[in-house]
Amino acid sequence: MLRAITALLLTCALAAHADEARIRKVVEEKTGAKVEGVQPGPLGLYEVRFRTSSGVRLLYTDAEATHIFFGKIYEAASDRDLTDERLRKLNAIKFGDLPLDQAVKIQRGKGTRVMAMFSDPHCPACKQFEQTLQKVNDITLYVFMFPVIRPELTAHSKSVWCSPDRGKAWIDLALNGKAPAAAPSCANPVEKNLALGQSLGVNATPTLVFANGERVGGSLQLTDLTDLLDQAKR
Repeated sequence: MLRAITALLLTCALAAHADEARIRKVVEEKTGAKVEGVQPGPLGLYEVRFRTSSGVRLLYTDAEATHIFFGKIYEAASDRDLTDERLRKLNAIKFGDLPLDQAVKIQRGKGTRVMAMFSDPHCPACKQFEQTLQKVNDITLYVFMFPVIRPELTAHSKSVWCSPDRGKAWIDLALNGKAPAAAPSCANPVEKNLALGQSLGVNATPTLVFANGERVGGSLQLTDLTDLLDQAKR
C-alpha cells in the first residue's frame, strides 16, 4: 500500500512540474507534428500524442522536453508492449459501425470470438497470416477485401464476391493462390472497401479490428491473436 501511495504521489508531482506548453512547442518545432495531447506516461516520461494519415501516434519526452524519445516501451517482466497496447486503444473504432455486409464472412466453430480484417489476397504477410488463422477455432471473421498490393489483380477479389461460396473462394485464393472461377462481373463492394480502409487510415495489410474496437496493423503470432480475441470477447 505504501509503495502504491508513493508511486501515486510521484506521478502527481511529475504532472505538476511538467511544462506542457513547452513540451507541445518543442515537439511541434522538432517534428512538424500537431500535438493533440500530453499526459504522464510510463517510466516518469510524458506521452505525446499526434495524428498522421494512419492514425494516432506516440512519442515520449521528459518533463521539460529536453529529450524526445521515439520508439516502443516494453515491460520486461510481463513481456508487454506498453506502447502498442496504448495505440490500440487510441486508434480504436466502433466495431458496430463497420459495414459488415461488405465483408466476406467466415465462421469456424461456434464463432463467439469476432474479428474483422482488411486483407489483400496477394500480400505475402496476409498469406502467411492466413496460415495462422486456419489454426483458430471459435471465430467469426469478416474479411474486407482490400486489394492494394497488386491492384492489377483486383478482379480476383471481385471474383471471390461473385462466387457461390465466398468463404471458400477467399481461402482458396488467399491461402492457396487459386483464383476463383467466377466472373468478376457481379455487383461487389471492393471499391467501397478501398474507400473505407482509406477513411480509417488503414495503411498495412493485414489490419485487424477486434470486437472491442482495438486494431492492429500487421499480422500476429497465434498466441497473441488468441489472447486479443479472448480479451475483446470479455
